[in-house]
Amino acid sequence: MRKLVAFDMDGTLVDAKSSWGAVHDHFGDHNDEGLRLFNSGKIGDEEFLRRDIAVWWKHAPEISMDDLDSILKEVPLMPGAKALLDGLHKAHVRTAIVSGGIDVLAKRVGRELGIDIVLANGFRVDRNGRLTGEGIIRVPIRDKESVLAKLQADLGVAPADTASVGNSEIDVGLFRRSAVGVAFLPEDDLVREGATHVVVEKDLALLLPLLLADGGPASSRSPQDF
Repeated sequence: MRKLVAFDMDGTLVDAKSSWGAVHDHFGDHNDEGLRLFNSGKIGDEEFLRRDIAVWWKHAPEISMDDLDSILKEVPLMPGAKALLDGLHKAHVRTAIVSGGIDVLAKRVGRELGIDIVLANGFRVDRNGRLTGEGIIRVPIRDKESVLAKLQADLGVAPADTASVGNSEIDVGLFRRSAVGVAFLPEDDLVREGATHVVVEKDLALLLPLLLADGGPASSRSPQDF
């Protein structure tokens, strides 16, 4: 019986490609240069996050956590999310968000869906709740595997009893720690190749039987499309 399902958030549990991008879009701006430097390995997670905040500061120098909460309230859940999580909880499966996205949104999603554990990235703030420019990295963008490994150790759950869901190459690490790995609305070939199943229909409820079924190690299976 499956004991744990770990979810990516952006583009998976929520119908938005990026929670960071959602804030940029609110201000009509972007952090393309920071993304380029991060993808080329020239900056790490902390500096990438600082550069995101710097973009927001141009438009809202005193941006606070309440402001972010208000902006991100506009991000909708993915279709079928509630049905899927209700089904997992009825099967007594523990659930977790393991996301490089913004924790304000992750916590809201966790509350709305009843998710047991929420791990996402946040911000240091001053006494008035305003962002200081420094972040809190709980989930390194390119090392979700180690985060899930620690979570499994803390919960006493083996990879054989774990399933995971993600939509991009940075979620393949989750699949390596899971018996079943579902690429949901996959963005790239790497996430397809690392998965046991690929779901291309925009309905998370379709994943329930896949997540509860026996899958075997993700690396040893050819992905099945749904």
